Amino acid sequence: MEKIILGRLLSAVYFLLPTFSFPQSCSTWSATHQSDIASTCNQAVMTMMHDELNRPYLYIANKEAGLKIYDISAIATPSLAATVPINLYDSLHVMNVSQSGNYLYLAIGNHFNSTQKSGMAIVDVTNPIAPTVTDFYELAASTGGSGIVKAEGNYAYLGAMGNGLIVLDITTKSNIVFMSQFKPDINWPVNNPTASLYNARGMEVKNSIVYLCFDAGGIRIVNCTNKSVPRETGRWCNPVMYTPLNHPKAYNNLVKNDTLLYVTVDYAGMEVLDVSDTSNITMTGWWNPYNAPNNNWFTSPSHANEIAYHDNCQLVYISTGKSDMMVVDVSNPAQPDSCNFYGGVSNNIGTWGIGFIKSNYQLYLSYICTLGIPFASNWTGVKLFNLSVGCVLGGTEDPDLPEINISPVPAKNLITVSLKDNYSLSILTVENVLGQTFHPSFQHSGNKAEVDVSELNSGCYFLKVNFEGKQFTKMFMK
Repeated sequence: MEKIILGRLLSAVYFLLPTFSFPQSCSTWSATHQSDIASTCNQAVMTMMHDELNRPYLYIANKEAGLKIYDISAIATPSLAATVPINLYDSLHVMNVSQSGNYLYLAIGNHFNSTQKSGMAIVDVTNPIAPTVTDFYELAASTGGSGIVKAEGNYAYLGAMGNGLIVLDITTKSNIVFMSQFKPDINWPVNNPTASLYNARGMEVKNSIVYLCFDAGGIRIVNCTNKSVPRETGRWCNPVMYTPLNHPKAYNNLVKNDTLLYVTVDYAGMEVLDVSDTSNITMTGWWNPYNAPNNNWFTSPSHANEIAYHDNCQLVYISTGKSDMMVVDVSNPAQPDSCNFYGGVSNNIGTWGIGFIKSNYQLYLSYICTLGIPFASNWTGVKLFNLSVGCVLGGTEDPDLPEINISPVPAKNLITVSLKDNYSLSILTVENVLGQTFHPSFQHSGNKAEVDVSELNSGCYFLKVNFEGKQFTKMFMK
């Protein structure tokens, strides 16, 4: 299998990317390509996500082909586990997928085909190999499709493109109930706007507050505490894009960390916004390697779309169209810095979606078919990767879990694994970056274990431990 050590490829002119400085914190980051899940251009892949309950399944929004579920317990050889076809929800294409507990929420309705309605379907994946549609919803008399959906508690929030934000009661999974619809003022940030550019397509939901990308309509903060009456409490659009000429850029997607939003802005990179006061949003930092707004949509090497945040490493992963993926260091949010990348503009394929699961150090990129606007891509599907992330060596992956230590570093033939807190610990498995599993012998007592790793060659490994009914993954070097 191809192992991409990204830090060693930075001098390759093949990638045709701008010159960047690469901080030391990301110099050991690498991605190992494991496998592909290929589709066809008439059944295009939009995006995907790993099962949030840490079961070995990948959920793919496969547009015309519906929802596809793949078993990736062997990441090098993924296998189709189930399909939920579109005829189960009025033949609306699947554009996006999210998860809450044992339920998936599908944003349905092709937004490239404006004749399709905006809608959402709920799929029960208590047993992922036997999924069932519990109900679906369509916005009456609508066209324009859907861009994204998120669920929080008993409510789902549908980014319905030109139809705005739809709030749905999902208390009873077999009976979706419409609550409200919010459409923004389209005479902001400019008067006489192009109405078709005001599309709700990227979203985070935290405590009934919706952080929403409205394409060329900027970022809108929508308070949905009263589900029947959503109200906008803040808005943002980079004023540089409108001075002296009107150069609106598409706000495509975002993630939230504490009081900061990390927002992808098509061919204008990524903005870091402070939303501690939603009535006074300010820009903390801007990753703008392509000199927006003075660059050109057609010739830009990057079209930032979906985004994932690696919290303990303070990295963001961005799907960037024809340049595949960029890694950005946000350890200093005021100065986000290009850190690493995968792919390049010369491979004739382009990304749309990105998925990341921290517990398994796995990353997924989805590719779309395009005919050259704004870039050409002749392949659609998902590429699956294992990650090696050097920053994990210094700390835990989850601040809510007790600290785990491995000594010596680097490992010898016998290592000691210990928990800082007094939890009962047991070792599960060891995996290498290729996904191969080892079952070392070990002896444990209380919060410590002695593990024999003498059979392992030099390299990077992932130790999986179990304590108090929880699983935890820790990287170590030998």
